[in-house]
Amino acid sequence: MTKTAERRPPAPAAVPPVPAPPPAGDRRRRALADQARAYGFLLGGLICFALFSWYPAIRAVVIAFQKYTPGSPPEWAGTANFTRVLHDPEFAAAWRNTLTFTLLALLIGFAVPFVLALVLNELRHARAFFRVVVYLPVMIPPVVSALLWKWFYDPGTGLANETLRFLHLPTSNWSNGTDTALVSLVLVATWANMGGTVLIYLAALQSVPGELYEAAELDGANLLQRVRHVTVPQTRFVILMLMLLQIIATMQVFTEPFVITGGGPENATVTVLYLIYKYAFLYNDFGGACALSVLLLLLLGAFSALYLRLTRSEGDA
Repeated sequence: MTKTAERRPPAPAAVPPVPAPPPAGDRRRRALADQARAYGFLLGGLICFALFSWYPAIRAVVIAFQKYTPGSPPEWAGTANFTRVLHDPEFAAAWRNTLTFTLLALLIGFAVPFVLALVLNELRHARAFFRVVVYLPVMIPPVVSALLWKWFYDPGTGLANETLRFLHLPTSNWSNGTDTALVSLVLVATWANMGGTVLIYLAALQSVPGELYEAAELDGANLLQRVRHVTVPQTRFVILMLMLLQIIATMQVFTEPFVITGGGPENATVTVLYLIYKYAFLYNDFGGACALSVLLLLLLGAFSALYLRLTRSEGDA
């Protein structure tokens, strides 16, 4: 009788040898090469900022204290540019229009996006479609948007007055009237820029715990009471941040007055930024333009410092 061969366990697989770590000198050189590559990419961005942001800003501050005319060497003028600009009748009109525009933008352009965000937050169907519709104006180039509204506001054949005539309502001068031009520009700016604000508000609203709304409903709170006692307190930081950012943005309004009204009628829509443009490219007075820019920079710097302080305080909290 043949004996069955004994089964032997398979030989263990050969374990590959663990590679020896590279010498400390090689690791150090590799780390230095990675850091040099990273700083090289960073250097490109810093050079772009230095050439196109920092240098023009510093140069503008220097020119603000010089008598500067293209083609001739600059001369030191001290504060003469500031004195001349402050005594310009257009200076007061530009600041008045800019502050009025900012106030109207807060009343109209700040409230409308918040209300739209509340409505979108309550929708149960076609929410994505309406988000796209609300955000669509942001994707239109600002100049194209201003040209569309310029045609819309045309007192003769514009769509606004044609609609009013169809409804047998009195027409308006819109952007051609001294009393209505600034409000018309606020409507344009609100329509063109509210998409991003609506989405930020919507994200803030969706972060509010639903239990708070349920508790408010159990207590018998209606919609306005829920908004006042739940929504606004829970989103107050976002509201404050967007308010400050909107003030900073609306203080720099330029495209709408430049394209739609040209600063008219009767300087009713001349803003500070548009006046800077006039000093530089119409009056050929770069010293006055830079002096105005410095004054605007100081004001916007104060709002920016407040914004950074509030965001830092919220982050620490």
